[in-house]
Amino acid sequence: MQDADHTTSLREDYAGEPVWRQALAGSQMLLVAFGALVLMPLLTGLDPSVALFTAGLGTLIFHIVTGGKVPVFLASSFAFIAPIMAAKNQFSIPEILGGLVAAGLLYILLSGAVRLRGTGFINRLVPPVVIGPVIMVIGLGLAPVAVNMATGHTGDGSVELVPYKPAIVIAMISLLVTIVVSVWAKGIFRLIPIMVGIIVGYLLTWLSGVFNVTPVIVDFSPIAEAAWFSMPAFQTPSFSWGAILFMIPVAIAPAIEHIGDVLAISNVTGKNFLKKPGLHRTLLGDGLATSSAAFLGGPPNTTYSEVTGAVMLTKNFNPRVMLWAAGVAIVLAFVGKFGAALQTIPVPVMGGILCLLFGSIAVVGLNSLIRNQVDLSQARNLVIVGVTLVFGIGGMAIFGVEGIALCGIVAILLNLVLPGSDTAWGERAHHEH
Repeated sequence: MQDADHTTSLREDYAGEPVWRQALAGSQMLLVAFGALVLMPLLTGLDPSVALFTAGLGTLIFHIVTGGKVPVFLASSFAFIAPIMAAKNQFSIPEILGGLVAAGLLYILLSGAVRLRGTGFINRLVPPVVIGPVIMVIGLGLAPVAVNMATGHTGDGSVELVPYKPAIVIAMISLLVTIVVSVWAKGIFRLIPIMVGIIVGYLLTWLSGVFNVTPVIVDFSPIAEAAWFSMPAFQTPSFSWGAILFMIPVAIAPAIEHIGDVLAISNVTGKNFLKKPGLHRTLLGDGLATSSAAFLGGPPNTTYSEVTGAVMLTKNFNPRVMLWAAGVAIVLAFVGKFGAALQTIPVPVMGGILCLLFGSIAVVGLNSLIRNQVDLSQARNLVIVGVTLVFGIGGMAIFGVEGIALCGIVAILLNLVLPGSDTAWGERAHHEH
């Protein structure tokens, strides 16, 4: 925790910051979020240009709702990757978008409940023993997607896009570069390992095709054919009860993630954002951002912990920086050649990087158990964690509910039904403030 006086003086220093410096810092924040932002729509079949636009729009909405007090950036949520991919077997894209609009509305309802009753019921409903395994399932449940893509296949493994030998070499080099940057790089470069991994993997794939080392994997013709200025491929949702009921429970996991991110940025800046502007406002902002994104055909939004890391590193607590990041994202969404370039990222490159990224998500869940000192020798805790993990990783389906949605519901129900209690979520963080 930083010294409060020091934090205040830093915030005052940034109050008179030149506009050009804010714009530059905003571009840097977007760079940090960029890799994960575009990977999510590329994996789920949504348009990355739309994702850029809705990330910018969602961030602006969030800052309007919270009074511009919280220095966060909102973009594509990884929690929804597996559910969207699973839903595509049952529903059309517009129906899935309708389900995502409903998931955003759940955030809004949760925000109202927090405003009326405070955060106590959330602490009881989702203690660390619930949060940990659900977040772990998000990462571990996606592991086969990463491996399939790293070996040159589509995410579901059904079609080979790139021969195995060149695919695995490209994937492992992309993974190695990402690891090296995340561990050994200094300064801002340490925060953009995904970006560096994509660039190096992309260049390697292109060069290997140029020199006939591998088959030509990178096709530049979509970039050449694309216009410099073009409208993103916006889509409108349609609503069906099946898709709505499929998606709504999924929102439990990113809602939990949201609370964790708000606590994290509170610790970084030395301000208690759970009290001012209040968790009800941050949840409302996130919910409106997610529903707005889905209305336009974009992926659901969430607060980005990568950007929190960048805030911590740069000591730039000025929320206006995030508005600049949002503005740059919206402008890039209308650059047709940029959107086309994103679509040409080779599958093995994404697969290699996702091996680390999905693993990192699982570790975040594990860390929440460790940090909150959850005693797994207690029978109730062991049951909750064990059943949640097996259901999630094993692909259990009960009455059509599966994946993250099922895990969230089962973990919450087991926590409520089983005797005994656990430490309230974020209790230590609350005491710190």
